[in-house]
Amino acid sequence: MGLLTIGTFAKASRLSPKALRLYDELGLLTPARVDPVTGYRLYAPEQLDQARLVAWLRRLGMPLARIQQVCALEAGPAAEEIRVFWAQVEADTAARRDLATFLIDHLSWKDPDMAPTAKPLGIRYAALSDTGLVRESNQDTAYAGSRLLAVADGFGGQGAPASAAAIDALKHLETDSIPAGSLLNVLDDAIEQAKQAVHGVSGADSSSDEAGTTLTAMLWTGSQLALVHIGDSRVYLLRDGELFQITHDHTMVQSMVDEGRLTPEEAASHPQRSLLIRALGHGADGTPDMRLHDAQQGDRYLLCSDGLSTVVPTEEIHRVISETREPEQAVRELIALANGSGGPDNVSCVVADVTEFQQ
Repeated sequence: MGLLTIGTFAKASRLSPKALRLYDELGLLTPARVDPVTGYRLYAPEQLDQARLVAWLRRLGMPLARIQQVCALEAGPAAEEIRVFWAQVEADTAARRDLATFLIDHLSWKDPDMAPTAKPLGIRYAALSDTGLVRESNQDTAYAGSRLLAVADGFGGQGAPASAAAIDALKHLETDSIPAGSLLNVLDDAIEQAKQAVHGVSGADSSSDEAGTTLTAMLWTGSQLALVHIGDSRVYLLRDGELFQITHDHTMVQSMVDEGRLTPEEAASHPQRSLLIRALGHGADGTPDMRLHDAQQGDRYLLCSDGLSTVVPTEEIHRVISETREPEQAVRELIALANGSGGPDNVSCVVADVTEFQQ
């Protein structure tokens, strides 16, 4: 078979002539020959496979620059690159889905005080932070109040004041009156204030550009807990005897698990498992995950730094959270478990129980 005209090639490849001209200009799909008199582009039949691959990748939404990289690879590596790309798309979609869910829940929420049969709920809480057995200082900060629960894990030369500053920036939420329709904006403003507070700490010392912190906090609204999460501290929910991790670690290793490049078992012992891809600090991506949780009487929430979650097996965390009655006793036992396993890192825990409000 001879060379194909651009019209014939376009029909066979399911790409428009306009797209083919663009891909020629970008060097993505160069014609086999250009007629020197007419300027018509002519394509070889063996170019159809690549053209069809380009068409399919465009339908996936892959950027042209990345398509160019994929087309330069052998079949196996090309398939791997497509798989990694799609994992990233799904992660981005999940983040947008969480925000959409937050907005839907927030905008459709009904004030429980308007329902005469609703039981008023409150929280009982305790917070504790410990240096551990290896570190010389404690860069964690833990806080629990009647409305705000928070854990921050600082890093760098000014990690301790960075974590403290991030949580201090949220403490006004304990007393501020939050209009029913303003929760999302209030949380967004609070995160921005926390970012500025952390920048102020690290900016005060030119040697501490790497200083920053994670921040995981929950705001009690009376029947819901609004979650903001940046980094690799975690929130667990114990409900009806089952323990659920309701945050997603913002680490390089977790992103590799999401993309299928590591198994969870490999991630647990990976030497870079603490390398963050989101945090509060200079140059860091401080975009928070945000969601709302409808509280139920009997729920128990655990917020903890990675000094607990990377050292103590989940089954042991579940056992303590399930069997220990008082929040204060629970945080002490969890920290004792971390230190009993060598205490290699600072460890912070906040435990909060949702209970019927006692007037």
